Amino acid sequence: MMLQAYANGIFPMAQSADADDLYWVDPRERGILPLDGFHMSRSLRKTILRGDYEVRTDTAFDAVVAACADRPETWINPDLHRLYRDLHRMGFAHSVEVWEDGTLAGGLYGIALGGLFCGESMFSRRRDGSKIAMAWLVARLNAGGFALLDTQFLTDHLESLGGIEVPRARYQALLAPALDRAADWSALSDEATPQEVVQLSTQTS
Repeated sequence: MMLQAYANGIFPMAQSADADDLYWVDPRERGILPLDGFHMSRSLRKTILRGDYEVRTDTAFDAVVAACADRPETWINPDLHRLYRDLHRMGFAHSVEVWEDGTLAGGLYGIALGGLFCGESMFSRRRDGSKIAMAWLVARLNAGGFALLDTQFLTDHLESLGGIEVPRARYQALLAPALDRAADWSALSDEATPQEVVQLSTQTS
């Protein structure tokens, strides 16, 4: 049901961490981040190229979801966390993790379907932690031939990285061909260099 919902352009949320029920969301204005429009500031570029961190994928999925939910207000309740864990075991849900001195310092997670990646949530425990994770995500999606990065809603943080809003009808028009595309989540190695990530995440069509 979850995968079918994403394929139809809707996604689940809970009212709070303690909520017993989930509800489906289909925003009139949808947040996306064009894969040829990622904005990397000079300061972020310097941080990425400095390389004082390690980026891994899918090695601490549960911890990333828990960190994303660890805030005063969250839409991730235990039922959603369990469902995301199940999707991760099935190979549909993925995490990008930023590690610093052996500690999880930032990251994000989402759902991959065909050439669609639905970004769910992100967190930072170090300066630019989530931005580093987003740069690695965009690089990975570009390397793997993905077509659409769905951010669900547009926040100031996402807008600063190149995120935009599109009407529901426009999102649906982008969704169908993205789902039909054969994309490869593993196309970018975890051993990719910061230089490769900068190049892949800022490429233009």
